[in-house]
Amino acid sequence: MKVLKKLRDGYVIRHANGIKLPQFPSVNRIRKRIVFSGRVQKVGFRLELFCIAERLNLTGWVKNLEDGSVEAELQGEESKIQFLVDCMQSLKRASVKKVNIIDVPISEDEESFKIVR
Repeated sequence: MKVLKKLRDGYVIRHANGIKLPQFPSVNRIRKRIVFSGRVQKVGFRLELFCIAERLNLTGWVKNLEDGSVEAELQGEESKIQFLVDCMQSLKRASVKKVNIIDVPISEDEESFKIVR
């Protein structure tokens, strides 16, 4: 099992790092809480989201929920957050059926993005 996870994680990281990032306008920071529902666990979804969020210089966190969905809080420019959501919805190895997005207050002292276990 560990060998398969290591192979999958390597694939996920290569895929996330291969996504071409567009230029984004610099605007005010916002924070969104996003819940992805569908087949989003055990497919490297959190790792992919983490890698892309780091490349976009977003802060926040991502975690699995007990109901099989994945929840994230993303903070940064709105266009970058929307780009990340679009990337996650288009993942071939996952099947995002529903995305619920709400505005939440900015976390001023947050400096990084993390995967919550």
